[in-house]
Formats: sequence, C-alpha cells, structure tokens
Amino acid sequence: MRQELLNILAPITEEEKELLSGNSNVKQGLYTSQKHFTIESQKMLQEGKLIDVRPHTRFVRFPYHDHNYIEVFYVCQGSVTHLISGEEVTVHQGELLFLNQYVMHEILPTTENDIAINFIILPEFFDTTFSMIGRNNVLADFLISTLKEKNGISKYLYFQVSDNLQIQNLMENMIDSLVHKQGNEDQINRHTMGLVFLHLLNAVKSLKESTPNQYKNMMLMTTLKYIDENYKNGTLTELADMLNQSIYGLSKLIRNYTGHTYKELVQRRRFRKAVELLIETDLPVNDIVTEVGYENNSYFYRKFRERYHTTPNDYRITHRDEKWIRV
Repeated sequence: MRQELLNILAPITEEEKELLSGNSNVKQGLYTSQKHFTIESQKMLQEGKLIDVRPHTRFVRFPYHDHNYIEVFYVCQGSVTHLISGEEVTVHQGELLFLNQYVMHEILPTTENDIAINFIILPEFFDTTFSMIGRNNVLADFLISTLKEKNGISKYLYFQVSDNLQIQNLMENMIDSLVHKQGNEDQINRHTMGLVFLHLLNAVKSLKESTPNQYKNMMLMTTLKYIDENYKNGTLTELADMLNQSIYGLSKLIRNYTGHTYKELVQRRRFRKAVELLIETDLPVNDIVTEVGYENNSYFYRKFRERYHTTPNDYRITHRDEKWIRV
C-alpha cells in the first residue's frame, strides 16, 4: 500500500487509546443500540450514504457480533484472524474478505502494525457491480444472497489475492476516495467495485467460500435481471412463464430467498429510478410517476412519503446538489 495512505490509517485512534490505557472491552454503544451485538449501518454510515470505510480497531479481541450491512475487510499491512461460525480465517496483507449480512463472527487481537480497513456497504451499492458481472458465478451468487436479511447463501468470500496488483490499486483508490471525500465517491466507487469483481472473476483459484446453492441463485439472478430491465411493465406471471415456474412457487422462492416479495422488489427498483430522475432532471413529478411505471399519482405520493418521509418535490430540493442517491 502507498505510504501516504498508511500514514493516514496507522495512527492510534481515540478508541484504541482507551483500550491501551486499560479499558479492555469494546464499547458496544459505539456500534449498536441493541442488546444483541449487531453493528448497525445507522451508526457507521452518514445518512443516505451507501458506503464508507473505517480502520479496524486493534489491540482487542473484537467480540462475537454480526452487522446489518455487507462488510468488505481489506488488510493493508500485517494480518487479521476472524472466527466465522467457529472457522478460523486469517486474512493477510493485500487479501479480501467479503462478509454477508448477519454473519456471526469475532476477530482476534491485532498489533499496531496490523492495519486493516472495514468497508461498510449497503446492499444497494452493489447494483452497478451486479450489472457488470451479471452471470452465474460465485460473486453474483454472493450479491444475490446479500438481499436476504438472514442466512444468505454464502456467509463469506475470502480472496487470497495479495499478488494481484490490479486489485490492490483499485482497493487503494477506493480507500483514498473515501478517506479524502472529494465528492461523487459513491458513484465512482460503484464502478470501481465492479472492476474489482471483474478482476476477482479471473482469480477464482484464490477463492475460499461457503457452499452456495447454484440452482436457486440462477433463478434469483434471472428474477433480479428481469426486474431491473422490466420494472415499468413486467409482471410476475410473465416471469414465471419465462422460468417455467408456477406463480405460487416462484413467489415463495423470491420471498424466502430475498426477504422481499416480487412487488416489493419492483417498488424498490421503481423508487431508485424515481429519485434518480428527481435529482438529475427537471421532469415534473407527475411525468416521473408515469416514467417509472405508476398510473396512480396519489399512490406514488403516499408510498414515496412512507419511504423517504418527505414529498417528491421537497426531496428534490433537499438533495439536488448531492452526489449520491438515497435508495
């Protein structure tokens, strides 16, 4: 890693100073508001952001926990050992560990010279990545499983890619943009992460993972691609015919596998397009309603307020100059 970045990441944090001064336990209140130690994206991410980074906390055994976001763990220097469902996984310098939502794990103590970065990522961040690698492979499998709130297909993906300079450069570029926050980093990093995944596809020999269910992945990949391309006019009936499935069976698979109904997934996609149009165009709201596939304006306004706690016009005014999109 570039020395400039190491100089930024290496200094001992205030949290670490407390640990070194004798306070031997992680303060859970910094990470969660729950009794169960689930690290919450609301604590880790600025409102509306899809991705951020923070240095891993050294000098302490980080206790058994899970998180309601996807974690990408990158080791800049030294090594860090995770215990994932009782399995020991030691990530070395230049290597990557992708942890799914709600995967229980703990992390063994590290020294001052073990420097690692936690990428805190909401599932929607990976939409661009999915479109870039959208075919049946372990990375697409993992992305699909992140839609599920619990018990996703792959608990983790561990890539031993310390000798891959392209991946190292891309990861450093993402860290640099998020540390310096020069603007537009979410959009830039969506594409950068897509490039990382494309390189990882060529490094499948370096991959260690939990066993995926290929058949269900294929079905769900097709579903998500169909929704992405047909969110305005597509129907569950048409999709079921394409997949040669019963409507009931496909509905059940989608719900069990993603934690959402077909209708909810379509609505998520429509609103993602709606907020994009609100921020990036001057189209009247009523035209946007039609553009994203709704016929009932009052229904759109009601659902928009439920999701974003404001009206479309107020949302446009508030977020017009921002470089990220709240999905």
